[in-house]
Amino acid sequence: MPQFEPICLTGQDAYRALLAKNPGRASDYSFVNVWGWRDMYGLEWAFEDDLVWLRQTRPETAYWAPVGRLAGRDWAGLAFPEGARRFIRVPEELALAWRDGLGAEVNEAREHFDYLYSIEELVELKGNRFHKKKNLLGQFQKAYIHVYQPLTPDCVEEAIEMQERWCAARGCESEETLAAENEAIIRVLQSWDRLTGLLGGAIHVDGEMAAYTVAEILTPDTIVIHFEKGQTRFKGIYQAMNQMFLANAGLGYRYVNREQDLGEEGLRKAKLSYNPVDFVKKYEVVLK
Repeated sequence: MPQFEPICLTGQDAYRALLAKNPGRASDYSFVNVWGWRDMYGLEWAFEDDLVWLRQTRPETAYWAPVGRLAGRDWAGLAFPEGARRFIRVPEELALAWRDGLGAEVNEAREHFDYLYSIEELVELKGNRFHKKKNLLGQFQKAYIHVYQPLTPDCVEEAIEMQERWCAARGCESEETLAAENEAIIRVLQSWDRLTGLLGGAIHVDGEMAAYTVAEILTPDTIVIHFEKGQTRFKGIYQAMNQMFLANAGLGYRYVNREQDLGEEGLRKAKLSYNPVDFVKKYEVVLK
């Protein structure tokens, strides 16, 4: 049986090679995501031939979908890891294959659906659907002397400093979710020059970093935004960060994945307000 170990940077290339065998748009399975949130979820992996199995051990043990060659596989003839019966964050195609081929119980997990957007739409912000976003962007551009630049290794320390200020202002130390997110952000930023496929951008206002974005190439036509933070005393900063980043780093890509809402009503409303063109559906699956 495969042996599970904590996710580590030294396994990045092997993991990415298996992920490329069945590329999908689910943000959960990008290497940056599993590396960044490793400690929060106690994430572990086990490599076996042309698959890598994933599981979380916090706050409870649950398996994620395997990564590797999934299409056309004989799942009935495969030995699953011992005790692996409940799987979460399972992309739709695999969940349905397990339902049809293994008789698994499959339940939609709306809180884990990723939001997919047209990069062209979020850059141009045309029409009534985007009127409020475009108006806030315009207010920002008129009100502040600003400069956009790619997020590169030489400005990562400044991004960390801004993140620490952002976190302190919102009382991260007493808010478990924000504290965990802060830890994931710092882990990724500190590993910037060792991670493959990272993209990012930052906006400076009067020489001060006012916002930053951390993203990753997910598939040949899709990028995923993992983290986006802004100082809200600059009105329209989030609309500006999103539009400017995609206008600069999104060239050559069709979609942007802005991850899930985790069932938070306010976050769901905000994500829907950007008019998604599709969702990456995910399910909870229980094997018989």
